[in-house]
Amino acid sequence: MATFGNGYSDFMCCSNFGMLKIDERHGRVGCRTSNLQRSFAPLRSENARKFNSLRSGPRIFCSSVPMSQVERADSYFLSDSRPIILFDGVCNLCNGGVNMVLDNDPKETMRFAALQSDAGKALLIRSGRSPDDISSIVLIEKDRSYIKSEAVLRIADYLRVPFPIIAAMLTPFPLFLRDVVYDTVASNRYNIFGKTSTCRLSDRSYKDRFIEQ
Repeated sequence: MATFGNGYSDFMCCSNFGMLKIDERHGRVGCRTSNLQRSFAPLRSENARKFNSLRSGPRIFCSSVPMSQVERADSYFLSDSRPIILFDGVCNLCNGGVNMVLDNDPKETMRFAALQSDAGKALLIRSGRSPDDISSIVLIEKDRSYIKSEAVLRIADYLRVPFPIIAAMLTPFPLFLRDVVYDTVASNRYNIFGKTSTCRLSDRSYKDRFIEQ
């Protein structure tokens, strides 16, 4: 809308900031706030205050990982720092491996949990894996975890001789080659070695070595 008066022209227009008034003679721009915008001013001010308080406060990060599961997994290392081996509780080959570790770990440095158990699922989540993933053995230390061939070789380092020596001989081989061999055996473990009808969750002879819940 254009108006003329007092020897100069004023141009009035609507904007998000109210009514803009341009004085062409003096090159000045003025802003006249509308009644509607004045009514929203307190609301905008309050929202800005809340936003600034949140921005200056502590940052809160949201996670998709259930905290109860993470807390459960962390609790297993509060009073006992021994590593935990997650194994397939229905696999005959895996159960044989557990027995071999028990027989060759005289210092009792290793603990065990079935992948299918509540403890196993919580520890899988803690190590960044799906709670239903039973495709690989997992070795979980307090601050790190290992899978596939790396887990096997790391476990061997905890056992009596000659297992650490065997691990040292196999470690120089490229990881992808070692994992190809591991994956081949793991994917065919039920067909070759069979499986049990019940999941091995504990062992009466080694009660303090197995974690069930």
